[in-house]
Amino acid sequence: MITFINRFTVTGPPEEFERAFERTSAFFGTRPGFVRHRLLKHADDPATYVNVAEWQDRDSFEQAVRHPDFAAHRAALRALSTGEPGIYTVHYERVA
Repeated sequence: MITFINRFTVTGPPEEFERAFERTSAFFGTRPGFVRHRLLKHADDPATYVNVAEWQDRDSFEQAVRHPDFAAHRAALRALSTGEPGIYTVHYERVA
C-alpha cells in the first residue's frame, strides 16, 4: 500500500478547481489499484487543499498517471493550482 499526498495552492477560482478535481477523482476511481482518496480543504486558508490517496502499490499509481487520458486532468489542475506531490509509505500507525 502506498499513499500519494499532494498539497495544492489554488490560484484560480476554488469552485473550478473543485470541479476539475472531481473529474480527476472519477478518472482515478476507474483505474486498477486505486483504493480511496480524500480531498481536504484547509480550515483557515481557503486556497489550500490536500489530496490524500491510497493505492494498492506504486506501480498501479504510476500506470494511472502515465495513462494518456490523465494528461487532460493534469493540465486542468495545473491551470488552476500549484502542487507539492509525494509518495509515502506507512512508517508508524496507531489505531484507536
